[in-house]
Amino acid sequence: MRLRSELALAPLDLRPRHLVALTVLRDMEEVTQQALATTLQLDGTNVVGLLNELERAGLVTRRRAQDDRRRHIVELTPEGRTMLAKAEFVLAAVEDEVLSALTLEQRDQLFELLRVATGADHSFGDCC
Repeated sequence: MRLRSELALAPLDLRPRHLVALTVLRDMEEVTQQALATTLQLDGTNVVGLLNELERAGLVTRRRAQDDRRRHIVELTPEGRTMLAKAEFVLAAVEDEVLSALTLEQRDQLFELLRVATGADHSFGDCC
């Protein structure tokens, strides 16, 4: 599934880490760069590199926080929202292909088991 997902995202010039960051930014709205690093469980340096890539692509913007000029606020751009929607559509098609042998009930059961196994406190379908 991972390989198929990566191949499906390639024409969009996205990697899984981009998709995860875009999803978090959509769900959290505007967030500090530091809070994003914490949420993604990444070193700040790696988040800077990731955001540089997304910013060059026009998918996110960074601006200084008004209350603390040392902090950066990161937001998804309209282009980022559009790209995320496209990526989610592509990945849904991959998921349908990979899980085509399962009934809808079996898929729901699989997702629930994965949610329990990972300790996720949100719907697995909301994940990247």
